[in-house]
Amino acid sequence: MTDVTYKDESYQIIGACMEVYNELGCGFLEAVYQEALAIELELRGIPFVREKQLSIQYKEHLLETNYRADFLVFDKIILETKATDTIIPKDGSQSINYLNATKNETRSFSELWFV
Repeated sequence: MTDVTYKDESYQIIGACMEVYNELGCGFLEAVYQEALAIELELRGIPFVREKQLSIQYKEHLLETNYRADFLVFDKIILETKATDTIIPKDGSQSINYLNATKNETRSFSELWFV
């Protein structure tokens, strides 16, 4: 994790995700993991917003269509949760769209962590 943009924050988030997984195991719906992760982030004092609405602009116009990220953590990291056996390219594309909507600099696909 030497080239990660937010190394310390990412480490804390991954630790919280792993704790949720270690406690619950596999097989639950995504909503269960999201709720448990919100509790774990709060227990660890990690600032977050659940279901953060991300607005999209086209030129000078704010579109009515928007995205909703599962979590915005540390006011700068978008965290999208998945409860699935495999991650497909569409999942990565969804995260890239979220970054583009927020006008954040997309460094590389290697910074899309799948835990």
